[in-house]
Amino acid sequence: MRRVLERPIRCRGQRVRITAQLTDATSASHLWAERHDRDLTDTFAVQGEVPTHIAGALKATLSPAEKARLVEKEPSNIVAYDCVLRGREIMLGKEKNRETFEEAVTFFKKALELDANYSQAYASLGFAYMFDYQNRWSDDPDGSFKLAKEYAQKAIENDPNEPMAHGVAALTAIFERDFERAQAEVDRTLALNPSSALAHNLLGTIRSYSGRPLEAIPAIEQAMRLDPAFRPQFLHFLGIAYLLAGKYETAAAMLRQRILLVPNTDFSRAVLAATLGHLGENEEARRVWTELMKINPKFSFSAYIGRQPMLPEDAERVVAGLAKAGLS
Repeated sequence: MRRVLERPIRCRGQRVRITAQLTDATSASHLWAERHDRDLTDTFAVQGEVPTHIAGALKATLSPAEKARLVEKEPSNIVAYDCVLRGREIMLGKEKNRETFEEAVTFFKKALELDANYSQAYASLGFAYMFDYQNRWSDDPDGSFKLAKEYAQKAIENDPNEPMAHGVAALTAIFERDFERAQAEVDRTLALNPSSALAHNLLGTIRSYSGRPLEAIPAIEQAMRLDPAFRPQFLHFLGIAYLLAGKYETAAAMLRQRILLVPNTDFSRAVLAATLGHLGENEEARRVWTELMKINPKFSFSAYIGRQPMLPEDAERVVAGLAKAGLS
């Protein structure tokens, strides 16, 4: 990523100032800047107007879907909208655990109490419950998978043009190993929002788990470019893609970066240990595994690998790495 567009926002009373500035990421020099002062009498008009103006100033070409997203209708309840934003900030934050999961869910459910037809709230709930299914935080994580499917479907029913709804539907389909349906949902997400980092990462995940890991890599890298803030999460999937492709040194490098950014991760340590086994770095693999068990003493590798929607031969590759390190 060579250039970064920042949009600092300052509010004073009923006035908002948005300063758009384009920075060269390599030299940190400012290439362009422009200030927008607006009244906050119509927040959503400002939300659509300013990005459109910036795109014009930068001579950027927006797709029809991107233009439609900028002028999408405002939510019927501003408080519900605020609840969704607060919940997403917690759900996608650096710390992810049972407490943050429950807090995010509380916000999303509050949004639905205020607006029972709010598609983004349903989609966000579905995404949160998929996090629980994968991380096993609650007392019934398998029940969370069922809830994720139900909420994704409700989100689509309330608004068929909500990109995140189709993204969550794709995620649930991946874990059911229904890659055809997952691909259709990802295609729909990208048609609605070509800049969806979630969709590009899901595209890479589909390719990784359906026997095409080398094709997965550019899709996941595109997700990282689109949403650098979510890079730590994407690094895990990038590491898996390289592992399944037999590129063990690169896989280890990606997973080590992930662990540096998210020190309490257990999943990435499990995959890294398997990767190190393939590299013959058995002592280091055992050290990583010891760290994992300190972080999560209840971690079960067999249960973890059983939930992953990998092809049998790919799952065997991961298991074989652990066996080489003497960890199976």
